[in-house]
Amino acid sequence: MPGQTALDSLRAQLEGERASLRQQLIDLGAGETALSFDENFADSGQVAAEQGENRMLVASLSDQLRDVERALGKLDRGDYGKCETCGKEIAEARLEAMPAARYCIDHA
Repeated sequence: MPGQTALDSLRAQLEGERASLRQQLIDLGAGETALSFDENFADSGQVAAEQGENRMLVASLSDQLRDVERALGKLDRGDYGKCETCGKEIAEARLEAMPAARYCIDHA
């Protein structure tokens, strides 16, 4: 398990990522009702396609945010850095590269 200094650094990285993801979701209008558009607009297909891309991006960012919040919860509980499949320690290098990693390299 990473030392306290490394854990503090990983926590700061996760908190920064959480803030960034939340801001991106706000910027995309996540949580607001679906964007409306004039169905008679000549390019309504383009608008619909862009809305679909926006929804996919919001879903991806939401998944990332859940992973980050899960990792922060693990830090608070003291079980951060353990593989959710086998329970073994996740390599520190892997955690540094992906602080929200849930699995060791063998189960990734």
